[in-house]
Amino acid sequence: MPARLPSWAWVTGLTTAAIAAVVVLAVQADQGTKPTAATTPPGASAPADAKPSAKPPETEKKPVAVPADSGTGRRIVYSLGDKRVWLVDDSDAARRSFVVWPGTVSPDPGTYTIGNRTEATTGSDGVPVEHIMYFAQKSGVWVAFSNAVDGTSPAPAAPDTQTGGIRVGKPDGRALWTFGSAGTTVRVVE
Repeated sequence: MPARLPSWAWVTGLTTAAIAAVVVLAVQADQGTKPTAATTPPGASAPADAKPSAKPPETEKKPVAVPADSGTGRRIVYSLGDKRVWLVDDSDAARRSFVVWPGTVSPDPGTYTIGNRTEATTGSDGVPVEHIMYFAQKSGVWVAFSNAVDGTSPAPAAPDTQTGGIRVGKPDGRALWTFGSAGTTVRVVE
């Protein structure tokens, strides 16, 4: 009768083989192509295979003026064409301005107010988001400002997908959340 191997020998052999397989796969993965962060700011055309960026949009050297047709008083101004938001105080001075990544559904120009605010959830793109501030609805889709929890910009949405999230950089999301309490005016301009 042939001699049987003890169970510890089998376990040791299988564990060693599994570790060797993981090491081989890790070495192969390390030698493969590396992902690169997208650096295309909102408003510029991005290639179809663009990946999200972990870096928020760069801050401008020179402040961008608040649109003239955006009303008066304390408000959030959102320019559809510029893909930009301004936080404007009671004296009509812009306290902060930043670029945004709009969803595929945009609100019509007009005046809205911040309604529901949600600390955190998962966006329709599957990305964990925070500082969600809903202010409009169009074609059955809610439009809201939010930022990704990890600070990335969203990947381009599929053309047939309806998303109303207006994604902002993480620091801008915190500032917007602090500024935009429920009832705050949102003025959408062309």
